Amino acid sequence: MTNFVNNLVEKGYLKSERIISAFRAVKRRDFVPDSLREESEVNAPLPIGYGQTISQPLTVAFMLELLAPNAGEKILDVGSGSGWQSSLLAYVVGESGKVFAIERIPELSDFGKENAERYGFKNLEFIVGDGTQGFKEEAPFDKIIVAASAFKEVPPELKNQLKVGGRLVIPVDQSIWLFEKTSDHGFKETEYPGFVFVPLISERS
Repeated sequence: MTNFVNNLVEKGYLKSERIISAFRAVKRRDFVPDSLREESEVNAPLPIGYGQTISQPLTVAFMLELLAPNAGEKILDVGSGSGWQSSLLAYVVGESGKVFAIERIPELSDFGKENAERYGFKNLEFIVGDGTQGFKEEAPFDKIIVAASAFKEVPPELKNQLKVGGRLVIPVDQSIWLFEKTSDHGFKETEYPGFVFVPLISERS
């Protein structure tokens, strides 16, 4: 087990056995540019090109624990970037689940797909598109997670494409928010402040 995974477990950011196993199995070093592989153990965001980053391990761990993914679920990963978080999710949901990884920058989508192919996941699909619009073709989703800040509000399409009983984890401004869908139009909302993210960009903005 890598040092940063040990640290995240010891500090209580990683708690769930299945997520811990994913962090052990899916190596962050396989999802960064070759020039940064030696820095992949550092608990910090790293550049992956096109003004984007691979999020720091602590943030990914925190958000995945909030998302609470389970085997067999269908999950939308918005802003898939390097493909690391998408691959962690694919590991967690297993062969009976499915992860759709959507990324607006074609070159980054290709980068993420190539990285993930090292692991041979059959339950992970990469899509080039505007993640603020979700992915209607496969909605509704059990869980949705967003890797970039949605500024002041959550894209309504993401809420609409979530199943009742589902969970949406998304940065808004500089907080992480958990939205738990209690009815067709009802949500329980919980804020976790103190994070920094790259902006979520809509093709319509």
